[in-house]
Amino acid sequence: MGGKNKQRTKGNVRPSSSGRAAELLAHERGVVPGFVGFGIATSAEPGYVPAVHGAEEIDTLVDGDFRLVLRKLSKRDAVTKLKAVQEFGAMCQERESDIVKGVLPYWPRIYCKISLDHDRRVREATQQAFEQLILKVKRNLAPYLKGIMGHWLIAQCDTYSPAASAASVAFQTAFPLNKQPEALSFCKDEVLNVLQDNLLNEAASTFSDPQNIPEEDREAKYMRLLTSSLLALKRLLTMIPQTDREALGERLAHVLSQGKFWKFSKHKSPQVRGAFFEVVTALCELAPQLVEAEAARACSAVLLSIDDSDPVVLPPLWEAVLHILSSIEDCWTHVNARKGVLPKLWVLLKEGGRGLATVLHPNMLPFISKLPAEVTEPKLDFCRTFFTSIIQGLSTERAGASPSECAAIVFATMECLRFLLLQNAGEEPEHRAVQAVLISEQLLPLIDKSLGNTALQSGPLFLQITEMLVSWEKRATGNEAKTFQRLLVDFWEGLGSLCVGYVDQEETEQVALEGVASLLQIMQNPCKQVKRKKSVKICFLDQEAKGQGEDPPSGTPPTELSESQGKQDSSLRSSHLLELVCQLAELNMVYVCECNSERHLRFLALLLRAFPKPQVFQVLVKSEDGKPEQGLEAELSTLSENPAVCFLLQRVVMWLQQDNRQDNEFLVDMVFSALHCCNSKGEQTLVLNHITMNLKWGVILQIIQKACADAGYLEACRGWLKGSVLGERLVELTGELCAFGIKGSPSLSSPFMSQHSHSWPLISLALSQQHNNESLIGKVYVEQIIERLHATLSEAKGMSDAGNMEPLVSFICDVASNFFSSVKGCLLLAAAEELLLTIFQLCAQDQTLTHLSDALLQKMKLAYTAGVHSLVTQLGAGVTKGTFLYNAAVWVKNLLLTSALNVKSLQVLVQAVQSLAETLSSAQQSECLLSQFICCLTPTHEEWVCLRKALPPQWVKRPLLCGRLRVTEENPGMDLWKVKGLSRLPAHLCATAVLGTIIFIAVPADTQQEETDTSELPDLRHMVAEILYALQWCEEMEHCPAMLAEYYRMLQDWNIAERTHSNSLANAGIMETLFTRSREEGALWSLTLASYVQNTKPDASIIKSLYGNVESFYPLSEQSVCTIQVLCSSLTTAEREQLLALSIAELLNWQEKEQDCAHSVCACLAMLHSCLQAETPVEKEILLAVMATLLEWRNSREEWFLFNSDLGKASAAELALPMEMMRFLCWLVNHSPTVLGSTHWDLLLCSMLAWLETASESSGAFWNPWVQQFVCANCELIVRLTDFFTAPPAAVAEQLPSELSSEWQEFFVEGIHNLLLPLLVKIPVEFSEPDDPLFPTAVVVAVGEALSYIPIHLLTHNKLPARFVADQESSLPDALQTLLNTLSPLLLFKARPLQLAVYHILHKIMPLLPESDLESDTSKSEDEDEEEPCLSPPAAIMTILTASEELLENILGSMQVGEFAVVQPLSMEHSCILGYLLAWKLLLTFFRAAPSQLRVQYSLYLRKTHALHKLLLHLFRLMPENPALPGQRTEMASKNPASFFTENLSLSLHQKEGLQCEVPHLACSVYYGALKDLPAMVRLWWNSQDKRMVSIVDKFTSKYVSSVLSLQEITSVQSSTQTFESMTVKARSATREVIATYSVDDIFIELAIQLPQNYPLGSISVESGRRVGIAVQQWRNWMLQLSTYLTHQNGSIIEGLSLWKNNVDKHFEGVEDCMICFSVIHGSNYSLPRKACRTCKKKFHSACLYKWFTSSNKSTCPLCRETFF
Repeated sequence: MGGKNKQRTKGNVRPSSSGRAAELLAHERGVVPGFVGFGIATSAEPGYVPAVHGAEEIDTLVDGDFRLVLRKLSKRDAVTKLKAVQEFGAMCQERESDIVKGVLPYWPRIYCKISLDHDRRVREATQQAFEQLILKVKRNLAPYLKGIMGHWLIAQCDTYSPAASAASVAFQTAFPLNKQPEALSFCKDEVLNVLQDNLLNEAASTFSDPQNIPEEDREAKYMRLLTSSLLALKRLLTMIPQTDREALGERLAHVLSQGKFWKFSKHKSPQVRGAFFEVVTALCELAPQLVEAEAARACSAVLLSIDDSDPVVLPPLWEAVLHILSSIEDCWTHVNARKGVLPKLWVLLKEGGRGLATVLHPNMLPFISKLPAEVTEPKLDFCRTFFTSIIQGLSTERAGASPSECAAIVFATMECLRFLLLQNAGEEPEHRAVQAVLISEQLLPLIDKSLGNTALQSGPLFLQITEMLVSWEKRATGNEAKTFQRLLVDFWEGLGSLCVGYVDQEETEQVALEGVASLLQIMQNPCKQVKRKKSVKICFLDQEAKGQGEDPPSGTPPTELSESQGKQDSSLRSSHLLELVCQLAELNMVYVCECNSERHLRFLALLLRAFPKPQVFQVLVKSEDGKPEQGLEAELSTLSENPAVCFLLQRVVMWLQQDNRQDNEFLVDMVFSALHCCNSKGEQTLVLNHITMNLKWGVILQIIQKACADAGYLEACRGWLKGSVLGERLVELTGELCAFGIKGSPSLSSPFMSQHSHSWPLISLALSQQHNNESLIGKVYVEQIIERLHATLSEAKGMSDAGNMEPLVSFICDVASNFFSSVKGCLLLAAAEELLLTIFQLCAQDQTLTHLSDALLQKMKLAYTAGVHSLVTQLGAGVTKGTFLYNAAVWVKNLLLTSALNVKSLQVLVQAVQSLAETLSSAQQSECLLSQFICCLTPTHEEWVCLRKALPPQWVKRPLLCGRLRVTEENPGMDLWKVKGLSRLPAHLCATAVLGTIIFIAVPADTQQEETDTSELPDLRHMVAEILYALQWCEEMEHCPAMLAEYYRMLQDWNIAERTHSNSLANAGIMETLFTRSREEGALWSLTLASYVQNTKPDASIIKSLYGNVESFYPLSEQSVCTIQVLCSSLTTAEREQLLALSIAELLNWQEKEQDCAHSVCACLAMLHSCLQAETPVEKEILLAVMATLLEWRNSREEWFLFNSDLGKASAAELALPMEMMRFLCWLVNHSPTVLGSTHWDLLLCSMLAWLETASESSGAFWNPWVQQFVCANCELIVRLTDFFTAPPAAVAEQLPSELSSEWQEFFVEGIHNLLLPLLVKIPVEFSEPDDPLFPTAVVVAVGEALSYIPIHLLTHNKLPARFVADQESSLPDALQTLLNTLSPLLLFKARPLQLAVYHILHKIMPLLPESDLESDTSKSEDEDEEEPCLSPPAAIMTILTASEELLENILGSMQVGEFAVVQPLSMEHSCILGYLLAWKLLLTFFRAAPSQLRVQYSLYLRKTHALHKLLLHLFRLMPENPALPGQRTEMASKNPASFFTENLSLSLHQKEGLQCEVPHLACSVYYGALKDLPAMVRLWWNSQDKRMVSIVDKFTSKYVSSVLSLQEITSVQSSTQTFESMTVKARSATREVIATYSVDDIFIELAIQLPQNYPLGSISVESGRRVGIAVQQWRNWMLQLSTYLTHQNGSIIEGLSLWKNNVDKHFEGVEDCMICFSVIHGSNYSLPRKACRTCKKKFHSACLYKWFTSSNKSTCPLCRETFF
């Protein structure tokens, strides 16, 4: 049957045996009579689902799926039940209602069980499933309600909120809100039965099965049941009508009579206790008569638990306490209040409610209001104990840390205090005693305590005291006037003595003084405090209103109280309060004057701020002599009679002038308090003007700041701020600051800086602050300050090299930024515009000139941006002479045209101008402002011409050599082509960079701007043309300095090129402008036009409109030829034919041209070639006519051909004509060779060879681009001729002259290559610096490509000058050795085309070299007794490898093997690595061509020199981690990923793209070749590496190489043409196996060779197949031989099988094995055993015998041990 806990197999949905048995019984009913699934249910009460016999009628009502789910619900596993409940809910939702109804008889019992499940997820899911059941069956649930309702109600009170919520939702789904009481009434008896049973009868051990459920879970489940049942009882009582409650009265009385019920008040679970007190509360409210019947138990249970401070219990407990006090009149007769209740309460209050004050203390007022007299007697002691306890609670740690806790205690204290005072408001002695205790012993000590406690000061205590006083003062006019008047007197006397006690101390605490001031301030003006604590206060005052019941005054809502209080003048209490304030002020002044107490001075400031009244000031000056200060003005002297002014002038000003005080803010408050007592604004201005002359700048700053922050203060200071006294002082201050700042950077600790630390903020505030769109100070003073700042900044800008002006500039920048951004119309001032321009200039200059920090530059940028924005938005400024924008544009333009800018300084300038333009664009109301600014910034036409002429002309070289441009110039000198490092950028580039950045802000690229372009930006097309010109110049520059490369990258980053080519600008006439300039100037303008046409792809009609008809290009000029060349592909066929006809006509009539004839025919040939290149149809006769013309020139104008001329002395125009001839002839060979007759072929071939001779004699002039163009065109002609004669088209070959092919092969080929090969060698000699711009790279490419066709016999019999190296051992012929010695060093020359050209030449001869070593090897004596010889590969190649190994060790030695080294293309490192890898490719080619016996010797040499070891280490630094070929499509890469190992490497001389991947690809190619040709050596190296390297190599090889190499090896076996007599070989690519079968007569042998997964690193396994007629030992020897060869020899599988077969053949021929290697044929030199022992006559291989002698140090026979002779 299987184990009970056995894991079910994944995917096995078949249930266990018991489940299958249940299903079987369900379907095969009647088979087993009397058997019922899960027990026999024969009673009337529905149980679990009956399955078979005995319940057929009921069973038919239940669907089979439902039956299965209901059975799962009885499982013990929680997960199973959860899934079953969820499945049940889903089925209820999906199935028909009739099917679901069948479940109803069985649902009540199941629901009652699982709704109380221990797992809360099951309980929640049960209620959700029940909801689905209700939705489906609806009214059909009614018959089963009584069985469900009890547990349903319990579920609604579940302690797990989601489950309770789900049960409530289900209940609401079943019954609308108005029907719920009716439903509960219907089931009330059944519900009460369940609840009574749970509360009184159940226990943890009876409620759950002790055998299956742990004790802890049983206990938790029982606690939850009790809690839910108690809450359900409360819910039942609250929901059923009163009549039903009365009907249940007897049964409820029975529950209440049980002692177990009342024990719940002391239950260990707080949830149970909380639920119990909720039930008691509900009983008190809804069935008080039941509680009265059990009054003794109820009172004891509730009142004696009054100290229960559990957060869950306390709220319902106190609710129950208050209800008990209200419901049971004689409740105190059942408990002892003095011993059992109140002591517990006092402890709880002393502890601050134990963190629950917000819940506990609001109940204090209702509680004490319900206490009868007998409990509170003696009242005096009760009050003393109560308030002592509650006030002591304020000292607890929790109350001090929590403002809400503290506030709750304070509110409760004050509420209860007011209540008890109202209760004892009589004049009786006992009442007066209570009053005295409450005020003198409780309230005043509480105030005293709060004065030293900041938490109490910030709480609601002072406000509560104020409101209590207001209430007393109101009552002091009523019936109880005498009592409350006396209370007020007592309170003020006590408060006065308390405050005086604090003030009358020299060392009093600052906190206490602040507390006194805060108390008095709130008493004076409680409105602010009410608003601040409104929500807290209202909450607790509502509680007070409830507790006081019939007390109307204290029940007034607080908002009403505060509003009435705020509206009144507080006249009822002002006399007491003001008297106290005056008393304190007078006393305080003594300590201020006599003791210089800072604490008392601050206290005085707080008093004056709250009470700015003449009476207070009068008290303060009373101690003085009262006489005004001498020397005052008449008006001020009269004004000084005002006590406030007198105090200000005599005291406050003196205090403000003291230097040792850090904080003057409270003294400034005194100033405004004194000003408050002045009678008019004039008086206030007079006073401020007087004190300004003597105050420090920091004080003035604080006065202005306070005035700006308060409207009332500002109104008082308006006259002073606008006046001349302050204005002139600020102007004077500005001058002082600027004069000091211009001297340099002072230290922060200098006296001047400390004295003026507030001066710059003061100036900034005075300038930037506005009120009602008016400046804070007088306008004239604003202008004077701005002028001074501008003059200083201009001076600082000029001195920036001399000293550090940064602090001064920073201060001025801050002031200007605030001024520009805050003051409307600020730039109406001329000085403000000049200041703005100066700031802009500083931002637009490089930091190396200004010496300003990045932070300061950013600050200045924000300043001028704010200024420009203000200028445009508020004034709508124009760009007229003298304005800021005009001056800025002129300054930038002059900077561009005259200053020496580098990339960094240009970048700074561009960013500044761009920011200015963006600000203009965003702020301008119309589009004209930015356009006018750009027009002022743009150079004029004449300036543009000068700027273009100043551009260096080296750009010509690249397009000239690429054939994209035909241009001739005066013969420039060599120095011109040496691109020197630039110290500054050409001005043209700077101007275009600035304009290219900002014109697209004015004319967005994605919108049509025709009107703007033509009206507001008339020069837009010219600006864009110049930008395109500059971009083209940068693109054409070769070997450009680093500065130009950085500039071009900067333009690319700014995306200028793409935006310039946008379609919206095409309508602006840019095409027409470029075409016109190309026709007029040609050269770079033509290339610019070509680039623009290529990028914008205009319609043919637009291009047609530019020239009208092609005849307009004639007569031809150089400019016309350049223009036609770039537009030719866009012309129609008819137009090209017309051009062709016109050119041919002019060409044929060349003699009619008297002047400049050569230039004319050259232009015609260029036009002819352009048309032919565009595939223009041409007739045969025309071509013949042109060839006839060439023949005519050959006879009459031979000097045009430049045969035997010095090309270095020829002009560019003279070189252009033969070059055009070469291009034409090249086109003829490619497209119309049949046109040529024998005479034409003679002309062509002889001219070609003569031109080549001329070029080879003029190699020193190859620096000239036009000479390079000449040589390249000639080499191109040679390549086309070679291709043509190598494989002429079939139809063409028959039409050629008969002797032509033989002449080419016998004469011209040899002549060409005998000139080209020395020419290639000569170039690096004459141009030794490949990085020099003069190096003829294009010539090297052209010559190298032509030499790639050189026949091998011309290499083996080359005519190079002999070159040999001393001590170089070589068996090669002299010609080959000379070739190797001459070309091999060029592999390391830093010119990639030359390296590749040399590689391709040497690659041709490498397979020939082993022949010489083979001949020398066979000539050696075979009988020499020597160690297995090693042989060096070609010494010239090995020399290159040795030299490059040292270089690579320097380059890559610092990198760890396995890390990928990124090599910069065309760098020195790239050249070294390329040469090294090319040398190894040559060596592998040589190794591959060598026969087996030589391969062993070569590999031994490589092993001794460690060359391969070094190579492999370098390769694993050069090969990428993922050698995937770049540029693959995603879908292709996922299916058949191409890698550097699967794709062949194209080492093209012309390649310029993808050079980044060249070295990694070449490294992979070399590694692949090493694995293929030297597998044993690589395997040996791999096995010798450390663990890390072994892992790296193995993973890489297995992943990327092994599969490719194995497939090739298997394929080579399959496709091998080698046949073996008596042996057949088969290969299986799928299994990587090779099967060899050998059979001779009756002998049959089969071998299986298995390639490993990491082939060739892993060992190749040789397995035995069938064998017949061979001894076991012999068979093992042969197996070992083959395995050894394949493992240790660098050969293929076919070669290994061939050697093995020869061994077997020799064995059967009777040749004995060598008894050392047990092989007939030696594995290395393939010799037979010939050295015989004279004693035993056994023969050995010479190499084996030598190794035996050297390793054993003996000279005896290995077999017989006799001396070997």
